[in-house]
Amino acid sequence: MRYQITGMHIDIGEALQTHVKDELGAVLQKYHQRPTDANITFSKSGHEFVCETTVHLSTGLTAAAKAHATEIYAAFDECGEKLDKQLRRYKRRLKDHHKDRTEPVEISEGASYILASGPESEEQEPESLQPIIVAEMETKIPSLTVGEAVMQMELAGAPVLVFRNEKKDGVNVVYRREDGNIGWIDP
Repeated sequence: MRYQITGMHIDIGEALQTHVKDELGAVLQKYHQRPTDANITFSKSGHEFVCETTVHLSTGLTAAAKAHATEIYAAFDECGEKLDKQLRRYKRRLKDHHKDRTEPVEISEGASYILASGPESEEQEPESLQPIIVAEMETKIPSLTVGEAVMQMELAGAPVLVFRNEKKDGVNVVYRREDGNIGWIDP
């Protein structure tokens, strides 16, 4: 497994890196997952340390967690506990999907844009109705069943997930509704 442990404006010592590798490895080993890589980023927000962890599994699923604490080790430990809870909660569902799925999730490439609206003025008509593109990047669109897409969205802590539906071979969207339920768009 590859670990990428970085600090944003923080020096990450060898002892912390060893602690992260040992603890995260133990969590993943406990659930017999096959991780491919893990990205752990430490930063400082005011007086607290922030730890963001993303683990990519060989099945194509991604688990993510974020935690804050006044000490850097405590921030990572809390983040590790959140990952442990996520993997424990979805252990049965992950195992069930492994039985049906013999190959890793197929990933397609797609474009992702961040749009910004122009200056808001009620008196002025905008010169063009085209939005300003602030960022343009490539993104990956997994080929999943609806159940796997919901699980992936919840594991990643994302509010929305765009995926290619394996059963209908079309692009679908699952999202968390304001009432807490999951919505599914199948055009």
